[in-house]
Amino acid sequence: MPKAANSSSDGPGTGPDTAEPSGGPGGSKPAGGPLPGGLYLVATPIGNIRDISLRALDVLAAADRVACEDTRMTGKLLSLLGIGADLAPYHDHNAARALPGLVRRMEAGAAVALVSDAGTPLVSDPGYRLVRACIEAGIPVTAVPGPSAGIVGLILSGLPTDKFLFAGFPPPKPAARRKEFQSLRAAPATLIFQESAKRLAASLADMAAALGDREAAVARELTKLHEEVRRGPLGELADHYRTKGPPKGEVVVVVGPPSGETFSDEAVDRMLRDHLQTLRVRDAAAAVADLTGLPRKRLYARALELKD
Repeated sequence: MPKAANSSSDGPGTGPDTAEPSGGPGGSKPAGGPLPGGLYLVATPIGNIRDISLRALDVLAAADRVACEDTRMTGKLLSLLGIGADLAPYHDHNAARALPGLVRRMEAGAAVALVSDAGTPLVSDPGYRLVRACIEAGIPVTAVPGPSAGIVGLILSGLPTDKFLFAGFPPPKPAARRKEFQSLRAAPATLIFQESAKRLAASLADMAAALGDREAAVARELTKLHEEVRRGPLGELADHYRTKGPPKGEVVVVVGPPSGETFSDEAVDRMLRDHLQTLRVRDAAAAVADLTGLPRKRLYARALELKD
């Protein structure tokens, strides 16, 4: 299970640094000056172009190369920002080939900025491999923080923010998707998903079946003109999008944490039957025990009955 992330407010001494930039990657020099060599993870707008930060503008303008998922999308963004840059594709399909060349450039002193199509890089993209390679090679790595669709969806949802878990995109196939949701049922945190609009209704229905009819929010077109956040129980949201059809735009789904609910015998039998489709009796009982907190021995006996 992915590790839950704890959010917290800045404490004393953790506010903005008002000291002069150090000249290293974490304290890049102002616009017009040379950029120290290393890797810069630069967040870009998820919708509203004015969400670009001043530091991001400086780094993108001064970088020797900008590595990006799609050179067309990043090229359009930089053109709107009035920035010319040397663009290089870096994505799931070419990461293994492109990574060594980028590392060599940085070892020679180049400054490379890594961006995603929108939002914060490394979230649902292969950037972490480049970060690991830089760390292993002793190349400085820093982040230029900014927009993130998952975090924006979370803070607009009205659901608890003290503990949250970003679970990314659920599997596209129904059986794998339900299994994924069931594995997250006991996570003591608000869950954040990204989902394809065309699969949204089916995914929400699977969430309701696997997680229970929890409070949730569907956020789309975040920071754009037609931004919308629809809140309600998972079952109600599933019915809405089943009736209305797929919405437009990128979608973030935020689901509230478990509420210490009890499990009916029918619900337990349903979970056991689901797991018995792909697991042995012992493993199915163990999986449902993890989800419900019920005694494993009792679940094993019931799983045997259902199997027979």
